[in-house]
Amino acid sequence: MGILTQTAISNLDDVIDSRDVIERIEALQETSDPEEKEELEILEELAEEASNYAADWVYGETLIRESYFTEYVMEMLSDIGDLPRDIPWYIEIDEEKTAENIKQDYTEVDYDGVTYLIS
Repeated sequence: MGILTQTAISNLDDVIDSRDVIERIEALQETSDPEEKEELEILEELAEEASNYAADWVYGETLIRESYFTEYVMEMLSDIGDLPRDIPWYIEIDEEKTAENIKQDYTEVDYDGVTYLIS
């Protein structure tokens, strides 16, 4: 049986914490299961690429799936107070354009064929 003690990480996840990637890699390093060895290689490639762009990789960086980025940005802006929570119905916010403006501060990394953004 494989190593199931660590939470699985998938390129279907909207948000991934770098510390979870590191823990999963450590858990998989002793495996002999072919599927888990493949998972280990994929996660090691992700960690190598992402750690080149993220100064705090070992302390916790957030990887955001590109398809979730607009929603992530709007939640973040609301949480930090840059976007009021109770906007009147007649005011429209271009969420896609806002996310594109913020995206310039992020770097794209590949996780098994899926683009994630990391700052």
